Amino acid sequence: MPAGIVATVFFKALQFLKKILCRRPAPEAARIGRMGEGAAARRLNGDGYKILARNFRSGRNEIDIVCSRGGVLVFVEVKTRKEGSLVGGYYSAVSGGKKRAVRAAAKDYMRQTRAPFKTFRFDVVEVSYSQSAPQTPQISHFHNVY
Repeated sequence: MPAGIVATVFFKALQFLKKILCRRPAPEAARIGRMGEGAAARRLNGDGYKILARNFRSGRNEIDIVCSRGGVLVFVEVKTRKEGSLVGGYYSAVSGGKKRAVRAAAKDYMRQTRAPFKTFRFDVVEVSYSQSAPQTPQISHFHNVY
């Protein structure tokens, strides 16, 4: 084998091992976000929604939860905050760019799955964690917000 190919294979293997062995714990924000998405999914499920997909990706765009209830397809953006965070409320947390990204991903979801729903909407679920009681978050569900 030529030396260039051996070096390339060795370099790729080294990168792969580094990625596996040097994993860092998830940043605090990502961990809290995952907790919030889980809490939101449980709440939606308890409210009679059927969860169809979580973290649906379409290119660079993502929808946190896709669910349905009563013949309506619902695309849900989950916003999780610690109690007392600087940015509160979904109005300030869901930017115009995020709305466009969710809409684009929703179009791709409907195209890929050929979802049989005649109606769809975009909801936001806000999850707020208290430092003193992280097991019992405050959850607010806002329907058809954009």
